[in-house]
Amino acid sequence: MFKFPSSKKIGIDLGTTNTLVFVGGRGIVLNEPTVVAINQATKKVVAIGTEAKAMLGKTPESIVVYKPMQDGAIADYHVTLAMLKYFISKALGKHSFLKPDVLVSVPAGISGSERRAVIEATVKAGAKSAVIVKEPILAALGAGVAINEPKGQMIIDIGGGTTDVAVISLGGVVASTSVKCAGNKIDKAIAEYLRKNYSVAVGEQSAEEIKKTLCSALPINPDIKGEIKGRDIISGLPKTITISTNELVKAIDQELKQIVRAIKDVLQQTPPELASDIIDNSIVMTGGTSQLKNLDKLIAGQTGVSVRVADESLYCVVNGTGILLEHLSEYQRSILAKR
Repeated sequence: MFKFPSSKKIGIDLGTTNTLVFVGGRGIVLNEPTVVAINQATKKVVAIGTEAKAMLGKTPESIVVYKPMQDGAIADYHVTLAMLKYFISKALGKHSFLKPDVLVSVPAGISGSERRAVIEATVKAGAKSAVIVKEPILAALGAGVAINEPKGQMIIDIGGGTTDVAVISLGGVVASTSVKCAGNKIDKAIAEYLRKNYSVAVGEQSAEEIKKTLCSALPINPDIKGEIKGRDIISGLPKTITISTNELVKAIDQELKQIVRAIKDVLQQTPPELASDIIDNSIVMTGGTSQLKNLDKLIAGQTGVSVRVADESLYCVVNGTGILLEHLSEYQRSILAKR
């Protein structure tokens, strides 16, 4: 049986958009954007996390802002390594000289080489040992789902880079898929729609804010209108337009269809007895993008199964790492790899 040998334990939700860190005995101690700013001339890190995200779209040519995680996997190993070192050190604070045992979340569809890259980067970043676990398992634990029971539970974890869909029973994943379509793709679809239909360019952060405040997965009545500020592509001058929620429903339709298709694929793979359990238990949604207005109703309408958004859905995965750290012996089947 695998056990972490020391008392210093950390859980990391290494997300495409945000990274959250859970420290045993203290809870969530860090929640920062997965962003790093690098000086191109010196190759030195200028800023990490919140400070780096504030630089997006505002830097001189000498500074480049990286998102080292793409679609739930490491896209830039060395930048990710620097970021992990910073986050682990910041989470431990005055105890940063101690090497912690670290548990890291990964998408359900991650490849073997991608798993090894996460483990290697975590150990090189200062971990004494590293364990990686599939995000749907952690999301289920964080949402209060009893994953060790002999009944089917469906979890949909929609983050920034990936949507993970899984059916869990007896502590293991029975059927699952991971698609590279989630919050970031929805943001890009909004930006592209505004560019094509209004000749207005908006930045990543503006598109994300539009998603949070104005978007919906289904048409609403009465419709809501909002002002959007950007740059006119033709004149290059600042421009303000008015757009409605129901118009944005069309803008993100293809991305939502891809997510729904992934959910249906997993339901079709699910054994009949477990499918019956899912109908009784409802589908549980977690992750920041699960908070998109009316997304739960869209999925319920498309699948015929009731859907509920977990409490504190943004924190389910990182809270799941905390639960697993304290009860490793109970959840051995949930562990994918260790080092």
